[in-house]
Amino acid sequence: MPEPERRTSVRHRVFKGASIEFGGGAIDCTIRNRSDGGATLEVASPVGIPERFSLQIKGETSRKCRTVWRRDKRIGIAFC
Repeated sequence: MPEPERRTSVRHRVFKGASIEFGGGAIDCTIRNRSDGGATLEVASPVGIPERFSLQIKGETSRKCRTVWRRDKRIGIAFC
């Protein structure tokens, strides 16, 4: 049985470069889908990525985020 939908807003597919910034460092990622409230990020490895970080989307202002879920090389985030 599929998981019930918990998103409060519709997500749109995107393929946009970004970076996860924390503790003075950064990890490149790709935004795979996005809504007003959050996004799914694809990373080379989720190891070492903290629960809270800033997401710098190319051409946009940095956004504070928190991790909602992790699966393989994908991370679901909510914008704070």
